[in-house]
Amino acid sequence: MGSLILCHRTKAVQPYELVRLHKRIYTIEELCYYLCNHLYLVDYTIMNEQLCAWLEEELHLRELAETLRRSMKRHGSLEQFVLTILKSTRLYTAAEITRLESILDKLREKGFVYEILFLDAGERVLLKRYKETRRRHPLSLSGERIEGGIQREREILRKIREKADYVIDTSNLLTRELKEELDRIFIRNEEYNSLMINVVSFGFKHGIPADADLVFDVRFLPNPFYIEELKQHTGNEKEVQDFVMGHPESHEFLDKLADMLTFLIPNYIKEGKYQLVIGIGCTGGKHRSVTLANMLYGRLKDKGSYGLKLSHRDIGI
Repeated sequence: MGSLILCHRTKAVQPYELVRLHKRIYTIEELCYYLCNHLYLVDYTIMNEQLCAWLEEELHLRELAETLRRSMKRHGSLEQFVLTILKSTRLYTAAEITRLESILDKLREKGFVYEILFLDAGERVLLKRYKETRRRHPLSLSGERIEGGIQREREILRKIREKADYVIDTSNLLTRELKEELDRIFIRNEEYNSLMINVVSFGFKHGIPADADLVFDVRFLPNPFYIEELKQHTGNEKEVQDFVMGHPESHEFLDKLADMLTFLIPNYIKEGKYQLVIGIGCTGGKHRSVTLANMLYGRLKDKGSYGLKLSHRDIGI
């Protein structure tokens, strides 16, 4: 800054939180200061309706808020959004603004070796996560449903996702599983698995998994449920597995399914698919489906450049 500038405009009663910087700000000058001095942490999350509403309602900067809203609606660049805010005060000289523009261009176009990690999730999962936090999406317009903000965010981030070196779908990942995937990529420098495969056993009487891409029905196999000594056991136990796999149809089904997936998986990877959910269902989700899901997991494990996860949705019901 060229000289000492005191905050000369309205001070907000309710602060705006810059989440990535862990800062609560009360004035437009503070906002400009933190944006300018932390450019490397500024990303598209700053482009949101909450910021515009705060500028309008708390600082009475309606014209600036409307300009920023128009920029978001026409999917303007992050650089222009930030510069619009910085130019709205007397905090920076013309020369300093020009220098900032140059820095933004260089960060965007050249001069740095970097990789982009993009964390994604399905529409239903994102909606559930926002409802659990009881917060509106930061990009949702006033009175708009959460879905609108999610779609707007996807559109804003579309080009970044296309340029990403790594895309991880977190829809079905536990925190420890995500950490393991990040460690594998960035710490152990192992090969990146662009496709995450989830093999899920389930019971048809409890409903088909909503996110399943492929569903296979194994109710044609003899049911251990009607064998008294097996009824209370599951497909995770040897006696049930021996019964289910003791029929030639089980081996033929598993061979044909594994053969089909051997063909499909490389083509899914080539097509750019990031997640594949394979559902294997029987009546209750405890015996036949669990056994075949375990067997399929064993066939697919360590056989290609993809991540693999096994879960039994209804085994505990």
